[in-house]
Amino acid sequence: MNLKKRLTAVAVVAAFAAAVVYGGTLDVGTEPEEISKPSWFDREDTIYFWYSDETMTNFVNSAAVSFGEKENVHVIPVLTSDSQYLEAINRASLQEDQMPDVYIISHDSLEKAYLAGLAEEIRDEGNVCSESNFPESALSAVSYHGKTVAYPLSFETSALIYNETYLAEWARQSALKELLGDGTEDGEPAEDSTGIDLNEEELAAKTEEYFQKAIPGTLDDLLTIADTFDLPEGVEGIMKWAVSDIFYNYWIVGNYMIVGGDAGDDENNIHIANQDTVACLEVYKGLGQFFFIESNTVTYDSAIRDFMDGKIVFTIATTDVVDRLAEAKAEGSFAFDYGVAMMPMVSSELKSRSMSVTNAVAVNGYSQHKELANKFAAYLVDECVDSLYERTGKAPAKLSAGTDNGALQIFKLEYARSVPLPKMMDTGNFWLHLERLFAQVWDGEDVTAQVQELASQIEAQTDTGL
Repeated sequence: MNLKKRLTAVAVVAAFAAAVVYGGTLDVGTEPEEISKPSWFDREDTIYFWYSDETMTNFVNSAAVSFGEKENVHVIPVLTSDSQYLEAINRASLQEDQMPDVYIISHDSLEKAYLAGLAEEIRDEGNVCSESNFPESALSAVSYHGKTVAYPLSFETSALIYNETYLAEWARQSALKELLGDGTEDGEPAEDSTGIDLNEEELAAKTEEYFQKAIPGTLDDLLTIADTFDLPEGVEGIMKWAVSDIFYNYWIVGNYMIVGGDAGDDENNIHIANQDTVACLEVYKGLGQFFFIESNTVTYDSAIRDFMDGKIVFTIATTDVVDRLAEAKAEGSFAFDYGVAMMPMVSSELKSRSMSVTNAVAVNGYSQHKELANKFAAYLVDECVDSLYERTGKAPAKLSAGTDNGALQIFKLEYARSVPLPKMMDTGNFWLHLERLFAQVWDGEDVTAQVQELASQIEAQTDTGL
């Protein structure tokens, strides 16, 4: 798709409209065919809604049709490439008749959009963007210098995935070891130290007690499981994850490495080189020495495949794993029970905090239909969002959506305590530097020196004291 092709013909408008009427979306740059004008054209106003993810098409088209009928207006969805997406919106905004009035954008691009006039403070007449509807992380993500400049739609964050079948076996092993010491044969109850047969009810109660401890609250708990679990045949290790990807590592330092505050927009609130950050990274360095994961060979997909094959007990995943595991289990290619848990604390003293990204709906500051655009944005994230996960596989940011999916709700709890990806343009390359830092620490390099080097790099970019 060539984003340099502009919407310059009246026939394109007709083709967009026809796409909505018949349940489809036209790509930017598609040549339309001759069509007749149905009564649908008698509606009063027209707004253009841009998005870049093809998986959103079904959801967007449905919302466009229902909102159009409700408000007696045209909503024309425009699917465009995500390459130079905001720049394409800017170019199209120069054409007053066919500019995007409202669009989906990743929250970390909101500063750039706002400063370019492509996003503005929302007109939330229905008080949709409130703590009763969204967690603080979502509201922070769409905030810029105290103004709400978009409506939160969906989110991505990471959580701990565990093999419940294996943890049940660990609980049973632990119960037997406590009740019988070393007096077990082939994992079966024998006799206790007094020669009396072990009571099955006592074993079941003790197993349940250990199972309640099986989901780790801290990394120390996870390492205890690793040290005490006689792994079943075919299991290669306790845990594996994509250690080369900062999205799956940031939880280690997320509560203490401050980059712009919770809203990620304050250049005067950057604190990288601090004692707690160094302490967290020392723990991470220890994980590298314990798990021996080769950072250049383990990817996110390979870690998920190993989990599905029963080769590991724990991994770290994003929300896509919920559908992947459910489908694999239904097909019979995943033979285990599993669960989702919030990320463990770094230690009993050091908290963890995952990174999150929020997809938001922004209103173009150049739109001639801002009131209508605000209404549609609010409608999309509030009244339509119950079908978002079913139609797109994307996790809705709204608190009341998707409550029937237990695994997804755990991700929502993690999202609620997460730190949104910063939106400051001056720190846009921070994540590349941080990913390099994590790789060097994982390989055993000095933590303090690496943290100080990162702090100096970001200080030079923002001209702030860190």
